[in-house]
Amino acid sequence: MIPPRLIVGLGNPGNASEDHRHNLGFRFIDCLARTLGITLSPQGKFSGAVGRRGEMWLLKPMTYMNCSGRPVAALANFYKITAEEILVAHDELDLPPGGIRLKQGGGNSGHNGLKDIQASLGTPGFWRLRLGIGHPGDRERVIGHVLAAPRKEEEPLIERAIDRCLLAWPNLASGDYEAAQRTLHTKTD
Repeated sequence: MIPPRLIVGLGNPGNASEDHRHNLGFRFIDCLARTLGITLSPQGKFSGAVGRRGEMWLLKPMTYMNCSGRPVAALANFYKITAEEILVAHDELDLPPGGIRLKQGGGNSGHNGLKDIQASLGTPGFWRLRLGIGHPGDRERVIGHVLAAPRKEEEPLIERAIDRCLLAWPNLASGDYEAAQRTLHTKTD
């Protein structure tokens, strides 16, 4: 069991992007930081908002989604954090709103943030906390879908999913990914 030392939330910076589906990773990090009493502050050398508790770091890259790899690799390399010690929270088209999956490694399913992190780290071996936003059903509508706010009926599902992530946090923090998966993958609604 290797506990995560770097928890990354993916999103796009700026107030205009704040409520977009693409910013669920940011939203998770903000909720986790509040829960743990960690303050995030801008750190230029890591191109992101960063917070710390002991040997664990929280990061919201401020380079836009498609360039998330540089800040992740910069912080990981500086503090000698391996890919297996990184957990990346991100929006996931292949899961319905409120769906959650925790997994290590694998492909990027066309997610440009994951693609850039894989390229920057040189491996897909990091953990992913996949937060469902649903697919619009047509490939041509994906960009508009991720860059829009969730529909009114999707919002409570997403809130409950983030609450489940926080409930699973003690297991995640200790590196007990199997126990975390049981909590995250079991719908309680």
